[in-house]
Amino acid sequence: MNEAKDRRIGVLYEAMKAEFEGHHFYTMAAKACEDPKGKETFARLAAEELDHYEYLKGQIEAIRETGNVDGSLKLGARLDLVGASPIFSDSIRGRIADAHFEMTALAVGVQLEKDAEAYYRGAADKEDDPTLGAVYRELAEWEAGHYRALLAQQDNLKEEYWAGSGFAPF
Repeated sequence: MNEAKDRRIGVLYEAMKAEFEGHHFYTMAAKACEDPKGKETFARLAAEELDHYEYLKGQIEAIRETGNVDGSLKLGARLDLVGASPIFSDSIRGRIADAHFEMTALAVGVQLEKDAEAYYRGAADKEDDPTLGAVYRELAEWEAGHYRALLAQQDNLKEEYWAGSGFAPF
């Protein structure tokens, strides 16, 4: 293999590992979450991460076989995460003082998505193949959407959670 091909496969492989870890994290979050909407949302995020993993795996196979990414491979449907409460139902507020797992899951998810976006943007900036650069930019935008939704939900609940748990900074 040539150096560029090896480098591309290495970058995609690292991304694939991160997507697989994200899949497992969101699967765990879905199982442990008490909020019904949160349970469903985390399960759908887990499915998206697995879709990304499979997509990246396909791109690695294409590069190994042809030296190029496969433009026919497509990512699945994107989860629509909008609104002030994109992850949890409003009923979570009734038990916000005890929503430790959910708030922790938000914090971990925010960091995972922020890191993933940064990784893909960095990979796009360093990539000289415009097609592969576009793959990275598309994935970066996808992760940015997850990040914004998780952060919006965290911001939406943060002060109530702090106050309800007795560690409000005010």
